[in-house]
Amino acid sequence: MEGDSKLYSKELDCFKAELSEKDFEAFSNFIYSEFGIKMPPVKRVMLQGRLLKRIRQLNMKTYSEYKDYLFSSEGQKEEIFNFLNVVTTNKTDFFREPVHFDFLKSSVLPEYSNKGINEPFKIWSAGCSSGEELYTISMTLNEYKAEHRSFSFSMLGTDISQNVLTKAAKGIYASSKVDIVPLELKKKYLLKSKDKENPTIKVRPELQSNLRLKYLNLMDSSYSNINETFDVVFCRNVLIYFDRKTQESVINKLSMHLKPGGYFFIGHSESLTGMDVPLEHIKPTIFRKK
Repeated sequence: MEGDSKLYSKELDCFKAELSEKDFEAFSNFIYSEFGIKMPPVKRVMLQGRLLKRIRQLNMKTYSEYKDYLFSSEGQKEEIFNFLNVVTTNKTDFFREPVHFDFLKSSVLPEYSNKGINEPFKIWSAGCSSGEELYTISMTLNEYKAEHRSFSFSMLGTDISQNVLTKAAKGIYASSKVDIVPLELKKKYLLKSKDKENPTIKVRPELQSNLRLKYLNLMDSSYSNINETFDVVFCRNVLIYFDRKTQESVINKLSMHLKPGGYFFIGHSESLTGMDVPLEHIKPTIFRKK
């Protein structure tokens, strides 16, 4: 919050209008009911700063005016995704929490191959954000496939933000984002741009060839647009934005799309302790469907 406050303080001074406690509470309740994201009072200045640019784009004068528009029938059709893109945090990196990818390659994939299953290995990244996690998974699977020619796979990435899904589909990132990627994988799977002033990389087509992207709100009562089951579900650093009750509900809905014996990965700052879910603990942040 402190960083956001400093970032927007100059603009807010010029804007004069403030996000009142009443309007913040209305936004906070809406964010929780629709998206399951907690927005406590300490986040009021942060939300005020994040909404500022959008309010100016709409030539509005106050946060109340924006609130009335957002909650109108027109706003619910035209503005809801813009609002969501403003309030959600999409932080992800290549090879974030690398122990998961090591476990995937050394344990999960060999176990699957040994079963002799004649169908694609399926992975779902729930809350895939801008795609770094997906393409890390894809590198891992493609490396395994290079050593096991009969192996095939498919990947699904879902997120609530249309903006990050668009970015994931493009597969273009600042060069600094891939510093952590091992050199041999960079050479094999990433293409450098020729723009020296704004250096970027683009993932090679083979990282995208088995990938599908879909919009999904994890707060939906059921995930009816996900009509398949998976061998692995990644849901990392997403649950931290939900309260305990919502976390348990989301995990149970995700688990309905996980095959018996399938693996479930969560972030290192998350825990399933005390939850009534059909998962058994294997290693820290790694679970398996009973």
